[in-house]
Amino acid sequence: MATIAIYSLKGGVGKTTLAVNLAWCAAARSARRTLLWDLDPQAASTFLLGGDSAGRHPAQSIFSKDVAAARLIRRTAFERLELLPADTSLRGLDHLFHALDKKKRLSKLLDDLSEDYDRILLDCPPGLTDTSEQVIRAADLIVVPVVPSPLSRRAFDEVATHLVQRGAKVPLMPVHAMVDRRRKLHLEALAQDADWPVIPMASQIEAVAVRRSPIGTFAPRSEGARAFANLWQTIERAIVPGIQAA
Repeated sequence: MATIAIYSLKGGVGKTTLAVNLAWCAAARSARRTLLWDLDPQAASTFLLGGDSAGRHPAQSIFSKDVAAARLIRRTAFERLELLPADTSLRGLDHLFHALDKKKRLSKLLDDLSEDYDRILLDCPPGLTDTSEQVIRAADLIVVPVVPSPLSRRAFDEVATHLVQRGAKVPLMPVHAMVDRRRKLHLEALAQDADWPVIPMASQIEAVAVRRSPIGTFAPRSEGARAFANLWQTIERAIVPGIQAA
């Protein structure tokens, strides 16, 4: 089992859209038993995958070990893709992690799920927080969407510097997100980091939120669907060198 975190220091960079579409690619294109774990109290991934109905147990209860993670997991409409939903209780997750003083609580919870899934994707809340520190310890790869703008690039550089300073070994994979090739600033950003994967700005990608469905299900031949598929292949190769992703 491999854990891929979708994380950014700043919000509004397409993080949730990335998480949902990559999770679908893992399940549908690579036939992986996939879990998308929504750690963001805004619960956007939960909404997009149809899991926004109120649950009996709050999402935070997993981390306090009042309820097993497996009891909160829900099926989605997509084969091999399951969801661990978020809710507003996760607003207190940083405080809980600090109070528990368990540096690897998330890692151990993921270990408990490792026999049931091939890939677990984490939709992480923004910011450098106790939750992000748990993610850094638990993830095999951190995918960071970076909008072509000075502030977004600065945020990515801060994350990279933070990992170096704390000696973290987890690799980062920056991704150009919400790219509009008609804009000079975006073209300059692409030229500066030409080896980063690219997710375009496209109306069909925006429609993911309206349809509450990954783009590959309703526009499989679109530029956006191809971009997510290519990015997923890149991720698979990074997780297991030499792998031939489906």
